[in-house]
Amino acid sequence: MLLALHDTYSHVVAQIGNPAPEAPPAADKVMKVGRYFTWFTMLSGVTAITYGGGRFAWEKWSGGRVESPQMVAGAMIGGVTATSAGTIMNAIVGS
Repeated sequence: MLLALHDTYSHVVAQIGNPAPEAPPAADKVMKVGRYFTWFTMLSGVTAITYGGGRFAWEKWSGGRVESPQMVAGAMIGGVTATSAGTIMNAIVGS
């Protein structure tokens, strides 16, 4: 009985074809939004690094007490994280 069931099952499974992959509906719009998000993330990372360096230079140039090394470090770490997130997401999604 098990051999007959196995034989019938293998004939039924053999009739099922391998479906071709196709993109889901509105996939192109989702990818476009993802690309915009990637660019925004990279731009925000570069902006954060530039702002952090500028703020640090301004405090050094003005001759006052350096009051924001934590803010500068946080801006740079946040910028690196944001820039890396965009690159990682681009690698995961693929082009």
